[in-house]
Amino acid sequence: MKKSIGMKLFIGITCFVVIIVSLSWILNTKYLEKYYIKKKSDNLIQYGEEIKSVYNKDIDDMDLAFMKIENQIGADITIFSKNGQIQYSSIFNEQKIGMGNGKMGRNVHLMKEDLEKIFNGERILKTYQHPRVEAKFLVLSFLLKNDNVLVLETSVASITESVEIAKDFYIYIGIISLILGAIVAFFYSRRFTKPIIELNNVAKSMAKLDFSQKYDVKTDDEIGELGKTINDLSEQLNRKIIELNEANERLKEDIEKEKKIDAMRKEFISSVSHELKTPISLIQGYAEGLKDNIVTDEENKNFYCDVITDETAKMEKLVKGLLELSQIESRSVKLENKIFNIGSLVEQIVNKYKPILKDKNINLIIDHDDKELKVKADISKIEQVLVNFINNAINHIDENGKLKISLKNDQEKIRVGVCNTGSNIPKEEMDRIWESFYKIDKSRAREYGGTGLGLSIVKGILELHNNDFGILNRDEGVEFWFELNKI
Repeated sequence: MKKSIGMKLFIGITCFVVIIVSLSWILNTKYLEKYYIKKKSDNLIQYGEEIKSVYNKDIDDMDLAFMKIENQIGADITIFSKNGQIQYSSIFNEQKIGMGNGKMGRNVHLMKEDLEKIFNGERILKTYQHPRVEAKFLVLSFLLKNDNVLVLETSVASITESVEIAKDFYIYIGIISLILGAIVAFFYSRRFTKPIIELNNVAKSMAKLDFSQKYDVKTDDEIGELGKTINDLSEQLNRKIIELNEANERLKEDIEKEKKIDAMRKEFISSVSHELKTPISLIQGYAEGLKDNIVTDEENKNFYCDVITDETAKMEKLVKGLLELSQIESRSVKLENKIFNIGSLVEQIVNKYKPILKDKNINLIIDHDDKELKVKADISKIEQVLVNFINNAINHIDENGKLKISLKNDQEKIRVGVCNTGSNIPKEEMDRIWESFYKIDKSRAREYGGTGLGLSIVKGILELHNNDFGILNRDEGVEFWFELNKI
């Protein structure tokens, strides 16, 4: 089973507390008594030197010094001469015996060899076990002036007892320390691992490409810096992935566009080939007939020549249309925008069509909101658009013979519509009608000499003007419309 970092930290801190408590207990058990005796020995030596410094001086100073030492370290002070005569004893003083009285008594435990060393100038520091009271004592002895011997004696039984008590008490301290240490370790490990868990959750979200989650930086330590770094990384990855997705979308669009262009190119070549095939075949056939003198009379010869001329004109019209469409699509055409009255232009064009309208029995209606509708555009190109729409309407008008040209004032635009009665255009063909060589009724287009480029050229002209255009199915027919910028 995988252990979390919080559990590892908790176990580590708990083990550390156990080691510290155990080490403290061992040191206390093994070395506390020795350390205490060492400090007691140092104090005996220090106070012994202090007694040596005031010895044989003013009696009051000596009494004060002796009393101070007795109270501070709880030691018995004995001074005796070389012949064993006691000069001072704290025990005797308690019994109101003055200095210079008595013999060396029970409180002095020195061996013969110890005395020899002392009188030779050595300092004796030793412990001994009292045979009667079964207590341990620490004794310091050294030579004073006038061959007198100072003996400082203090019990160390209290030290041993204190160490035993401390051992027992330290067990309780250790248990409490372990419990408190475990509690502290638990909460500290949780607090320590909480930001790491949050960072891990943010990282998991990033791995799932979800960059909405952010780490809440609350500290200035290494974890806080790591949180800032992960937040920055999340933002950069999010931005780069968005850019990559956008690039992929553009690439897909470019691929689709390339496919469409390739398909259009193939269709264009096929359409051009198809459009040229018929006139070339006719021209070739009639030219061979003239060459082989199939016809001999002048009337038939003229007919052959008229067919060749007519088909040549159609080919010329097709080539001109292709050149014009190529220029428009390559944006190499420069518009000569001028301000003019769109109503006047419509009337001029309609006047040219009056014989054709009369001959085909077409009823033309011009509907305009205002005769003074001025626009800014390339007048020759707009005339070409109107001519194409009118020709298209005339070629597809039905037996009702109604043609309507409308001019509507619409805020910043003038909307021009050319509507004829006739069959509606299927919805699936409304977008394709603007493509080059696309013809809904190809047989009928052949009758009126259509090349299939007219609406493609119209589309290019209106796109150059940055104006909207379109086609609508009406109740009685079809309406082609476009907009121009109003002045």
